Amino acid sequence: MQSDDLLPIGEVARLTGVNPVTLRAWERRYGLIKPQRTAKGHRLYPQDQVQRVHDVLRWLERGAAVSQVRELLDNAAHAATEVTGEWGERISQMTHAVGRLAQRQLDQLLNQAMALYPAVTVCEHLLLPLLGTLSRRWQSHFDARLEQAFFNTWLRSKLGARVYHDSHSLAGPAVLLARTDDSAFDAEFWLCAWLLSSSGQPLEILEWPVEPRQLRQAVELLQPRAVLLHLGRRPDLAAWARALKDIGTPKLLGGPTLSLHQGELQQLELPDTLLFDSPQAALRALQQP
Repeated sequence: MQSDDLLPIGEVARLTGVNPVTLRAWERRYGLIKPQRTAKGHRLYPQDQVQRVHDVLRWLERGAAVSQVRELLDNAAHAATEVTGEWGERISQMTHAVGRLAQRQLDQLLNQAMALYPAVTVCEHLLLPLLGTLSRRWQSHFDARLEQAFFNTWLRSKLGARVYHDSHSLAGPAVLLARTDDSAFDAEFWLCAWLLSSSGQPLEILEWPVEPRQLRQAVELLQPRAVLLHLGRRPDLAAWARALKDIGTPKLLGGPTLSLHQGELQQLELPDTLLFDSPQAALRALQQP
């Protein structure tokens, strides 16, 4: 590797916002990063280790404890595969459109995919990998905040319109979707809603975060056939368990933060409860007889 590609610890701290003391602690105590060393023992970081610091930060922002992060990163690296071929080209085109704030092109690209493939295929091979690509791009891109605002507004509008259209053509007991996180936008929550509605599931959606008492009240009023709860970074799982245990309808708990909470959720032993870590898994769980 060229020496120009190796960054000293001070430059890594400037790029990532993580101070040198913390970077050294992540290396020594948790094995999260592995810098190279000069002959005099000074740390030098290749680009993959700078990216690793960004990946650590992303898990910490989701609510993971620093002691959990190494296993989470290793599992994610094992599961990740590079998208190539037709889907890789579509992802590249959509990423380019996001960079130019080209809403019409984004519409055309997504509409083309939706016309050719089932929703679950588009979700798994296009939209979820696109979210991962954009997340990595926004860790270091100077226009990240602008692109995020543009893309999230577009995606919420696009999926919301389709869910709204589907819901008005479907009858019968609905699935109640709710979320605990106070983040401004949850892309996978809306991917769940879109997959379910496109598969013929009537929906009731509470996009704003709710508390356990509020969800119980919604269940009493709406009488859904199932409850799907997207968990945020730091849900009070004990409080949710008390609220959910007497709800007799099937319950699905999870989302992209499931790996942070799975052990505690399994210990709660809630009846009629399934866990999911992706929109596709949520759909499969609801389709079980």
